[in-house]
Amino acid sequence: MKIVHIVPGSGGTFYCQNCLRDTALVRALRAQGHDVMLTPLYLPLFADDAALAEEVPVFFGGINVYLQQRFPFFRKTPAWLDRLFDASWLLRLAARQESSTSARDLGAMTLSMLQGKTGNQAKEVARLVDWLKDQEKPDVVHLSNALLLGLAPQLREELDCPVLCTLQDEDTWMEAMRPDEAEACWNAMREAGESVDLFIAVSQWYADKIQKAMRIPAARLKVVHLGVENEIFQPDALPFDPPVIGYLSRLAPGQGLDRLIDAFIALKKQSEFHRLRLRATGGITVAHQPFIQAMRQKLEAAGCLDDVEFLEDFGKAEREAFLRSISLLSVPAPGGEAFGAFILEAHANGVPVVQPAEGAFPEVVALTGGGILYDPAQPGAYEEALAELLSRPDYAASLGETGRRAVEKRFNIRVMADQLAAHYQECTEKTGTEPAVISTVCGK
Repeated sequence: MKIVHIVPGSGGTFYCQNCLRDTALVRALRAQGHDVMLTPLYLPLFADDAALAEEVPVFFGGINVYLQQRFPFFRKTPAWLDRLFDASWLLRLAARQESSTSARDLGAMTLSMLQGKTGNQAKEVARLVDWLKDQEKPDVVHLSNALLLGLAPQLREELDCPVLCTLQDEDTWMEAMRPDEAEACWNAMREAGESVDLFIAVSQWYADKIQKAMRIPAARLKVVHLGVENEIFQPDALPFDPPVIGYLSRLAPGQGLDRLIDAFIALKKQSEFHRLRLRATGGITVAHQPFIQAMRQKLEAAGCLDDVEFLEDFGKAEREAFLRSISLLSVPAPGGEAFGAFILEAHANGVPVVQPAEGAFPEVVALTGGGILYDPAQPGAYEEALAELLSRPDYAASLGETGRRAVEKRFNIRVMADQLAAHYQECTEKTGTEPAVISTVCGK
């Protein structure tokens, strides 16, 4: 089966769960014997496999997309000029600016992208579709998330093969827009989604939520939980001398780092936890530097700054070392997430988690058995949950081991690849095409 994954890149500036999900999936599908191509959009990929991220040129280069949105002149420029703006070094430089990936500022551009061949980036749509039709000739096209649905009608029409689309955290992007822009984008997604053969949600919680928002027929929506490459992690005894809380996500207020720091300061005031440490990693964008500086000032005022580390590097080797250095992991993202891949990475290393009972976190923690939940609306509940594991090393280790076994048996990337390959096969049989798959991925 030939598979092409189209994946919006993050430029490698932050811990991109979707990028890691899709690059790991490509490797797993290749291991099964499928012919799989990863096709990045907007920015270079953040991937544990550097070679995989460089196999194909970036389509819909972020600079070109911006210029075509703002200035009609660039919608007609020749290909040689467009290629200059698609240079990897230039795109990585642009990626360092948070404004390049902020939903609040990109409502109109998001809508234009969802309009596909009638949007301002129609030239980019034609370039990608022509390349796939002439060079790849896929059996299946898999879009990484619903923000890429503007491609679906043209892909379905020109390639005459099934189109699938993963659903993960699109709602958080939409909720950051102005209400009128968000509604226009939802409408465009619903319309373009009619060209999709099958939607794949990463959790049942998110499937229920997004099905209502996009009005997806139940027959065209399946749930495939995330998986990780658990073989790359080497579980070890949890360190409790001293105890260390870990945070793995973008270092930004939207992911709850400020809430974790408040809880850390509160715990440090208790004699039992006076040696407690905090380690946080996941990438800091230029726009979030003031936030990190404010957190440093808060920690310094509380006399805790020396016990906190903000780690800049978060590649594969660095994440492995990070996970071996912590007693538990917690990312108190407000409102929760569609899944939370960091939970699986922690569990793969035998690390338990403490998460708010929001979003898909209750579903994931219940299935893995590798952590505890707390009510974010109840004052002091977060601190109590953290203290419960920090004060009971044996219990924490037991939860971590339970989570590790769950990843090994159910939440590893091989299981995810098997399930998706079965859906690919089913879709190709329904449309009468021979098996071949192309996948498109967008980063969070």
